[in-house]
Amino acid sequence: MPIFKEPKCKNPSRRRTTDSSDIDAVDIFYEAPINCDEEHIMTLFRASNLKLRVVNLQDSSMEEDVFRDLCDHGLTCEVLNLRSTRIQRLNISGKFMQLHTLNLDFSTSITSFHRDCFSCMPNLKRLSMCGTRVVDLWTTVAALSKLPSLSELRFQNCLCCKDTSSCPRQASPIDGSYVKLDSPANSFMISGVYANEVTISGFVQEQPKLRNQIKDEEEFNLAKDCTDESMKSTTQLTNYNSHHPCPICYEKHYREFIITSLPALQVLDNSQVTKFDKETAKVVISKHYEHLPYNRHYTENVSNILRKREIGASKSRFFLSRSLSAAKFGSAGWPLLSNLSHMTKDETFRPRQFEYHPSDSSLMVFGTMDGEVVVINHENGKIVGSVPSSGAMNSILGLCWLNMYPSKLLAGSDNGCLRLFDINQMPPKIPGVNYTKFHDFEPLTSVHINCTDDQFLASGYSKDVAFYDINTTKRIQLFKNMHEEPINVAKFAYHSPFLFATSSFDRDVKLWDLRQRPNNPCYRASSCGGNVMVCFSPDDQYLLVSAVDNEVKQLSAVDGRLHTNFEISPTGSAHNYTRSYYINGGDYIISGSSDQHVVHIYSAITGRRLKDVYLQNSDSGNSQFVQSLRGDPFRAFHMSVLAASKRPTSKYEIIKVNLLSTSQSVDEFSHDPHMIRSSSSLGG
Repeated sequence: MPIFKEPKCKNPSRRRTTDSSDIDAVDIFYEAPINCDEEHIMTLFRASNLKLRVVNLQDSSMEEDVFRDLCDHGLTCEVLNLRSTRIQRLNISGKFMQLHTLNLDFSTSITSFHRDCFSCMPNLKRLSMCGTRVVDLWTTVAALSKLPSLSELRFQNCLCCKDTSSCPRQASPIDGSYVKLDSPANSFMISGVYANEVTISGFVQEQPKLRNQIKDEEEFNLAKDCTDESMKSTTQLTNYNSHHPCPICYEKHYREFIITSLPALQVLDNSQVTKFDKETAKVVISKHYEHLPYNRHYTENVSNILRKREIGASKSRFFLSRSLSAAKFGSAGWPLLSNLSHMTKDETFRPRQFEYHPSDSSLMVFGTMDGEVVVINHENGKIVGSVPSSGAMNSILGLCWLNMYPSKLLAGSDNGCLRLFDINQMPPKIPGVNYTKFHDFEPLTSVHINCTDDQFLASGYSKDVAFYDINTTKRIQLFKNMHEEPINVAKFAYHSPFLFATSSFDRDVKLWDLRQRPNNPCYRASSCGGNVMVCFSPDDQYLLVSAVDNEVKQLSAVDGRLHTNFEISPTGSAHNYTRSYYINGGDYIISGSSDQHVVHIYSAITGRRLKDVYLQNSDSGNSQFVQSLRGDPFRAFHMSVLAASKRPTSKYEIIKVNLLSTSQSVDEFSHDPHMIRSSSSLGG
């Protein structure tokens, strides 16, 4: 059986076609440092055509156009080994009807997939992606669900295994077998067996621990109860060496998530998927994840929802909005991300903080690093008004709209300047705007106005909080030493003009009442790390507290008792400043951190995880890290994120996220007319 290697000197276009020859099969291997232009390579593929069996492209120097051409037109081979350092978002649209094995190992630039990436591979059974940078569980599962024949999948490999099949050196567990170890919190489960002897390479230095481990004894017992007595036996698993894991492997309950989402899977990471695995996965996922918003078990048809509303089938006033959100959310595997500066066509602004308008759904204000204050219609991208930097205001860190006077907003800069503006008196790009000036508070990180618009407070990189009278422009009082470390954020309650909360890097959150003169707090609650921010829920029943490195908790506002601990995995970084806010009227929370390019979405009611959204620059493909974020107060599952890459020359950008619409493709993302191009430890 001949094997065609890449030609060394002759032009492959002169080769006769093999389709009508007596050749049984053709294997093509392309390896560095062979130099051959794109035309020669594609001619070789066409000449081999239907006789192709194995195509092995393991060359990091191959031109990107070659890969793109292959992905667009397809191949007739059965096995494709593709290794590239140039592909970031895998997009395969050509015909691969005979393909049953696809190996993408060590294509180290691949981070995500196009939504229809695998739709052209109906017979693909084996897929390996070890050593890639795939990270998003949700979009990955959505893409893989288009593979009806997929039975073997690998994101990390057993050391002794060369392919995706079940490891022959593992003991063959009977369905339902398990080994109970003394410390299940330090173990993880493979094929229904707990193992604690594991070697991890690759990303282990970036993550403090494996994230697919079963958390505690309770979950182990829950999983064990899911099996019949007849299924229970004991099998010893001595060792499992996991190598070249993708970042996705470090997600909490990664294995359970994949198994539940792909029920036809037989082997995952060289480990057999048993019936016990599937039962365990269902229990774990139902405890920690929401499949659809508001705990809906299946996606409803929108017309059926509206019909139920017309006949009065539901008495809940939230039924329609929640049901419609769940119905639209179900199809949004790839949420629509849009960048504010693309919409405005003005990339001269460098945003540093932003706030949605509390009563006008179309308006948003953002402050820049140069001291500008810009009011924008974020629906059409038109600038409503702007205040150029006067030289007195530095980077804008504090912004707050008034509640009873919706045309007015308060802005504070990091050097302590406080100004009250009226947007009716700030035409677009016209200098000389009138404003009200207040006594400086330096250094400032946060401002907030009470619900009656008569007082506001300012906090910053100090232990003090200042109170101001809006009408007289006077500073009423400076309360000193309210914490032992700087107070990053102070927030008033939504419905009481006297209650406010402070969060400090001294690890305490405190609730205060102005009627009692805040010499002593109503109570204090402590976090394990320094607190970055705190905010009230829209109904003032809870406090959402965010501490360094993904420590996010919901407290009862009345007494500070812990209500919900959102189990977001830490990174181990002391500079991973985390911020969290409520969305959907307080039903859900969004959380992001300055050292991570992901926004987590959790149910505020149950504490279960709904989805993660990963941020990536549409032009460069670089990851973008969360500096601040806000939920849209008028639209369910809409938010905006202030993000920036780690490059020194990168600018902050405001990214709008719509979880109820789907980004169709990279090209649509770049040309959609509705797109918006848009010190991290301080401020909200």
